[in-house]
Amino acid sequence: MALDFSALDTAPRLLLEAELKPIQGTRFQPTGFPDLGAAVYDGPDGRRMLLVESAQSMANRLETVCWDSAADTWNQPLKGLPVIKVVDDKGKSLTNSVLESHRINSPYILESKDKSVFDKLKAELSDMEEGAVDIRKLARVLLRLDANALIHGVFLAKKELSGGRLRLPRLMSAFIEAADANVAQSGGVKNDHVNPSGDTAKGFGNVPFSRDEYTSPNIIAYFNIDLSQLRGFGLGEKVEHLLLAIMLYKIRRLLEEGMRLRTACDFDLVGNLCVTRPQSFAVPSIAELEGVLPGLIQAVAAEGLFAEPRVTTVTWRK
Repeated sequence: MALDFSALDTAPRLLLEAELKPIQGTRFQPTGFPDLGAAVYDGPDGRRMLLVESAQSMANRLETVCWDSAADTWNQPLKGLPVIKVVDDKGKSLTNSVLESHRINSPYILESKDKSVFDKLKAELSDMEEGAVDIRKLARVLLRLDANALIHGVFLAKKELSGGRLRLPRLMSAFIEAADANVAQSGGVKNDHVNPSGDTAKGFGNVPFSRDEYTSPNIIAYFNIDLSQLRGFGLGEKVEHLLLAIMLYKIRRLLEEGMRLRTACDFDLVGNLCVTRPQSFAVPSIAELEGVLPGLIQAVAAEGLFAEPRVTTVTWRK
């Protein structure tokens, strides 16, 4: 079975929305920021808005739902995609380019005494020391090592790599907002039944605390796939269809299985995932995506666009 992406052929963006609600009760805990707390702001129409989950956090969550942590590999439909794994001197797995905070730019990949990936990037991208960055060539190099890098975006911020100018913005971005947000204040106390008046600075004693959660009648997850940028990579229809299928798979998986964002922030999907642009496109089901992904991966691999072996291993040595 093939997926029909023809409705996206000339569209600059694929925009999707998903309405959410707390899975139990009415309260939820939004993301918080240092020295700021919850991100509350006034919307253009004066409504009180709340950022429930940021773009950077959503990018991480969209990758976590693709990885089988117990088996330390891709979920079954994504097996065969290239990835960079980091191991210690004994071969024990430490991390990988899908889960690392800075992906391929991770210090565990580029700052190790094992310079295999660093030297490969430097050699293949050495002709970009001056002049405009060849985005198409950069995309092709990254595709070989980790196709997910094109979706997440990359910033190779090292002067040895073309002066630290090699970057790609995200193909897919996402965030969650809540409108007409109201604070639900509560609190509690950490009880010390042995010495209630003990030194709280050392962890003893009773410690009362306040807690702010929120309610909202309108919580929306937004997803934006940059189709113009995808086509601009010039990687061909097979790669474009593979990356689209991966992105849609991520969204489906997140909405169906990954919406427990925090202990006090667990959401359910209300209704269906909605396409707002272009409205003629219908998002495939997760079963359809799982069915076609192995074939799409095999088709791209057959064109020699993935590294062989698919797993590039870096040994972490300080």
